[in-house]
Amino acid sequence: MQTDIDPRSLIGRKAFDRNGAKIGTIDEVYLDDATGEPEWAAVRTGLFSRDAFVPLEPSKMIGESLHIPYDRKLIKDAPDFGVGRHLSPEQELQLYHHYRLDISSPDSDPVSSNGSGDKDFGKIAGSED
Repeated sequence: MQTDIDPRSLIGRKAFDRNGAKIGTIDEVYLDDATGEPEWAAVRTGLFSRDAFVPLEPSKMIGESLHIPYDRKLIKDAPDFGVGRHLSPEQELQLYHHYRLDISSPDSDPVSSNGSGDKDFGKIAGSED
């Protein structure tokens, strides 16, 4: 994700899939607790107002909208954990598996200080937690 973008400015922007089909509107942005970087967005989709979580990396801002490099169906089938709550490590792991993302990054230590490998992710942008 482009780090020069304020994650709060993403709220209310439109999101599109890899083919340019509109998915919905961004409701929430979730930050990585360890780095404070924007990591996930909850996108309000369709008639039933369901939220689909999407990864902000490798998504790109193009103009005023977020373009997510996945098919609409995969995005709409993403786990829905509800918005306004902290994502647990287990929930985030489900999202990583759903999008087939690599959990480790070259600059991160895969094992936490407690030796479990679990990290605490998913703070909502602008929250005081």
